[in-house]
Amino acid sequence: MKLTPLMLALLCTTLALPVAHAAPANAKQPLAAVEAAATQEKVLYHINDSAVARVALRNIENHLGASPEAKIVVVTHGKGIDFLLNDAKDDKGAYAPQVAGLKEKGVEFRVCRNTLKGRNLDDGAVIMEAQVVPSGVAEIGKLQAKEGFVYLKP
Repeated sequence: MKLTPLMLALLCTTLALPVAHAAPANAKQPLAAVEAAATQEKVLYHINDSAVARVALRNIENHLGASPEAKIVVVTHGKGIDFLLNDAKDDKGAYAPQVAGLKEKGVEFRVCRNTLKGRNLDDGAVIMEAQVVPSGVAEIGKLQAKEGFVYLKP
């Protein structure tokens, strides 16, 4: 008997149905975990001027108040690193306590090593709550292109 393309398609479909229905009941759980991870809110705050640091930190606090599960990364370079340097303060006081509080809530702070080098500073000039990365702008690109972060600039 010669199989026509239509008969072959019907045969393949018929043979595949029992396999699809035979999947274990827990097969959907890994899919749900993947879908949840894919829908996690991931936000990048870009700061390149510490004049907006207090506003940015307040925005992040408000953001976490509305979306406590959001994954937030702050990337700084240029004049934006100033608030993450040891003993940094403004007219409202030291930045370190507010940064530490956000760090406890899962916010990550990243500082550009190129900026540090340009100012003749080493990694030790940065508060312990922040991580030094090779390049702030490269970090921004990576987070957006490879990790799916949404970009916000306060």
